[in-house]
Amino acid sequence: MIPSISVDFASLNMASLMPMLVAIVGALLILCIDLFSKQMHKSFYVMLSVLFILIDLGAVIGYVGPIRGFFDLMLMDGISILSQIIILLGSGLFILLAMSQKRFHEYRYPEFFALFLFMIAGFQFMVASDNLILIFVGLETASMALYTLIAMHNREKSIEAAIKYFSMGALAAAFFVFGSMIFYGLTGSVELGKISEVLIASNFEPYPLVLLGVVFMLAALGFKLSLVPFHVWAPDVYEGSSAAMAGYISVIPKIAGFIVALRFFEIFIGSNNAWVEAILYFVVIVTMTLPNMIALVQTDVKRMLAYSSVSHAGFVMGAILIGTTQATQSLFLYWMLFLFTNLGSFAMLWVNRTKTTHGFQSDHPFEKFSGLVKISPVTASIMALFMLSLAGVPPFSLFWGKMYLLGSAINAGYIVLAIIMALNSAIAAYYYLKLIVYMFLKEPTYDDRLDVMGNANNTLRVVVGISAIITIGSVLFINPLLEMISYYVQISGF
Repeated sequence: MIPSISVDFASLNMASLMPMLVAIVGALLILCIDLFSKQMHKSFYVMLSVLFILIDLGAVIGYVGPIRGFFDLMLMDGISILSQIIILLGSGLFILLAMSQKRFHEYRYPEFFALFLFMIAGFQFMVASDNLILIFVGLETASMALYTLIAMHNREKSIEAAIKYFSMGALAAAFFVFGSMIFYGLTGSVELGKISEVLIASNFEPYPLVLLGVVFMLAALGFKLSLVPFHVWAPDVYEGSSAAMAGYISVIPKIAGFIVALRFFEIFIGSNNAWVEAILYFVVIVTMTLPNMIALVQTDVKRMLAYSSVSHAGFVMGAILIGTTQATQSLFLYWMLFLFTNLGSFAMLWVNRTKTTHGFQSDHPFEKFSGLVKISPVTASIMALFMLSLAGVPPFSLFWGKMYLLGSAINAGYIVLAIIMALNSAIAAYYYLKLIVYMFLKEPTYDDRLDVMGNANNTLRVVVGISAIITIGSVLFINPLLEMISYYVQISGF
């Protein structure tokens, strides 16, 4: 007789699934509404998406249940909650940009907003689990939705970008599966906690096979984080996407990748595994430096920001290499501040986009911004503000993130790494200031541009205004923000 299996519903802790279910239900509701009514304006779907994102955010912040849930697949610790807050805040700011008066092809389709909510749920599953299978499901859910969103921009470069992103994403998915298979074969588990226990107990034997698994996982995560040499997709995909979507790609998918990398590499960093530390050290230094050098010679502002975001990813990957509690705190501080600064920068490119190219080979060449201060002083000033923050100029927001990260490197004894970080910040200042020189010190190349901020609608002004206010006023809330981050990081045991 086969014994019956009973599961106590309360023990499943279904509340741990609530944030993801909110996003999924929102996506399904949008699809159902579209089935019955084809006449709804895009603003209805924007507001519906924002409503579900806010409910999702409330479910995350208000979560008070056990850390584990749903057969121990879910992990709602402090790291998970912090990263979901970043994902939802960035997603909310991005989707509001759809309220622009500019008529972009993709915003006409309700499917765009449904796919967007499915993508958010995928990212949330990635950060709220330490089970490699569920992480993979979240990764592919988010990736497939993101490929489609990029292609929906409906330009020749957008289709090309989506195909490149999909092709390399498929390769990265294969790497992730192979890496997971190796660790399952070595440990008999796909849960990172149990993998850590078995590997440490066996002294990481057989070591060559462990290193092979690490290389596969690093390649898979390196694609999502655009780490060198897995960054080659980034400039083309950013250029083919709308500027707003490029800003989103540069921030939100990467925080999900950072959390998976943080949980995975903590197994080796916490055990002082020399070979894995050496591999990470090399990847971090090259990722910080090489894109910076390439960004110096870019003639298009969007491609420059693309290489810049790759370099910033190298900075934050340095926090994972350092592996201390302060370094983990600096990862979240840096990326929260980077969220508003970088998304604001790309939003300014987006509102500056014009149908007339004036003979330029790209949408956002440096020459297009020549003398912008004489045509639209507010636009030029806000753009300069974001550039100064990205360059790490005090007292703007990203300066505090860089200083705290440098401090964590020095306190942990990574003096050489801290020096390389400082040198790369100095190099990056050149190409950020280059745009400011074009806007403030050169004559306009053509005179038919409008004061885009003066003509922008209220929603756009709110998004750019929030980003600008946080960038300027960050000095006022750095300590409370650090206290909040410290609380969540410490309850997670990092």
